[in-house]
Amino acid sequence: MSRQVLLNVGLTIHEGKLEAFQAIAREMVEATRKEPGALRYEWYLSGDSKRCQVIETYADANALLAHLTSATVREGVPKILAVASVSAFQVCGDPGPEGREILTGIGAEIFSYSLGLNR
Repeated sequence: MSRQVLLNVGLTIHEGKLEAFQAIAREMVEATRKEPGALRYEWYLSGDSKRCQVIETYADANALLAHLTSATVREGVPKILAVASVSAFQVCGDPGPEGREILTGIGAEIFSYSLGLNR
């Protein structure tokens, strides 16, 4: 069983806000790049550029908590939510008690590990 925590966030970009959305996303990626426990932080646009999937992987619950309480999230998330809305938010793995409280408080659905293969 991996200690990693994965997030999958679906966003719907507001009409006419793609450029602003992409600028904010770039800022958030650059800031997250400096977090040692952030292993993956990738933004994928749909073919029509109206939707985005953000795929995040953190080394463990502590790395996730560091991200959730960082300036990246405190400052970036309100900016992103001004130009997009959350359509889905899933967490896979154990985010720890503090992470769980934060994530469920903002509507994330948490999935606990069951079985599998991680190489």
